[in-house]
Amino acid sequence: MVQETCASFAREQMDPLMREADESCEVPQEVIAKGWELGLVGGSVPEEYGGFGEGLSALTGVIACEELAWGDLSMTIYLLAPTMLTYAVLDQGDEEQKKAYLPPYCEEEYRPASGMLVEPYYNFCASALKTTAVADGDEYVISGRKCLVPLAAQSDDLILFASASPGTGFSGVEAFLLKRETKGLKLGERERNLGLHALPTYPVELEELRLPASAKLGGERGSDFMRLLSRSRLALAALAVGMSRHATEHSRDYARERVAFGEPIGSRQAIAFMIAEMAIEVDAARLLVWEAAWRCDRGLDFFAEASMAKNYAAEVAMMCGDRAVQIMGGHGYVRDNPPELWFRNGRAFSTLEGMVMV
Repeated sequence: MVQETCASFAREQMDPLMREADESCEVPQEVIAKGWELGLVGGSVPEEYGGFGEGLSALTGVIACEELAWGDLSMTIYLLAPTMLTYAVLDQGDEEQKKAYLPPYCEEEYRPASGMLVEPYYNFCASALKTTAVADGDEYVISGRKCLVPLAAQSDDLILFASASPGTGFSGVEAFLLKRETKGLKLGERERNLGLHALPTYPVELEELRLPASAKLGGERGSDFMRLLSRSRLALAALAVGMSRHATEHSRDYARERVAFGEPIGSRQAIAFMIAEMAIEVDAARLLVWEAAWRCDRGLDFFAEASMAKNYAAEVAMMCGDRAVQIMGGHGYVRDNPPELWFRNGRAFSTLEGMVMV
């Protein structure tokens, strides 16, 4: 039911506005309002915290992500950006944090929120963040820089990832919940990116920002950053699969309809084999994502599987975008047609981290 509902919404509401959103660099708010009515966040939050669900399901989440991204990647990330905070709190927050942060995101109107993970360094690595959180009594002092923060200027609530124990890898990273107005947090101007034109992303500077110890996700016990990162990678991988599938289906249909030299171009092996390989790779990427999500839902180790799924799906997105452009020939390079948009958006997956979660 979730798959069919999301697929119908993507086809009827998102896909027709994909080009307009990219050209105007704005996500249509009426689409976000209607998308919020699907109840994806509320359907994952238990009733005691304002929702109507039974908890998180990674497999359900990746299925929804794939179908929505088929419609448009920018709109989907915009719509699902609050999951980075809400699902992290639901999965690992303490009782006070769940009561404070979850109910507002289960209401009828869309409420933006965002995660701050990626840093503007060529050697950025999620296991070695340069942003640090130093304990000072009953507070943490946080300093560093972030980039590619979606909806930072629109969000009241943010989740920030910083290294509390530098040199200890993933286990030394902690998550902190904070308000955008917190002293020491400075937003830069909206970034201009190769793709995802409709999605507003921002650089953020953190200058000796002070947070109480209670702001640390999970309270005194802290959180499992590798688990949160892996759940985010599953979501991003599923988004890549959805966009790649749309590029594949568009290429298939075009090759059937475009006639050259008296026959459809799809009858030529050079074209037919490209489309066949695109379809094979999309299915392979999807199965990697589903297996990792299945392991996550059953409490099994899924960290390596999530990393492999994201890496593979990112490569598939680039391959499908590139071939969609090739199959349309010169028309694929024209902005009136979607292949060039998928090609630009597909490049982002090798860079994106911590934008959405399942």
